[in-house]
Amino acid sequence: MVDVADMALDFTLPATGDTSVTLSALQPKAIVLFFYPRDNTAGCTKEAIGFTENLAAFDAAGAHVFGISKDNMASHERFLAKKELGMPLLSDADSEVCEAYGVWKEKKMYGKTFMGIERSTFLIDGTGRIANVWRKVKVDGHVQDVLDAVKALG
Repeated sequence: MVDVADMALDFTLPATGDTSVTLSALQPKAIVLFFYPRDNTAGCTKEAIGFTENLAAFDAAGAHVFGISKDNMASHERFLAKKELGMPLLSDADSEVCEAYGVWKEKKMYGKTFMGIERSTFLIDGTGRIANVWRKVKVDGHVQDVLDAVKALG
């Protein structure tokens, strides 16, 4: 599990648009990674639309934005098209990156226990160091909090 001041763990994952993303290749720009549980669910849709609506501001502040879940690429492509999302979605189907970042957690819902992604966001500075971490994210106001933190990086 990574935390503030740690070096971000590098990875390469498949991305929407029939591409792939290697984290270290994005430097020296800042990077926002938002881990979300599932495509096309209410909270995940609201969060992804919030980031999409603010992509120009994130770009102006010098940051790339990526969404990550375990959903497969076909699901990501449908989600992207249906909701007109603007940022690439990355598929961590085997949950290696989710586990490395400490977002793959035991969860409980309706009396059942299961493993799933805990909604979390990581801000990585231009040197590859974790600048901010938001765990157990509540969607309302979150995108603005992340954008403010990106702007504070300078």
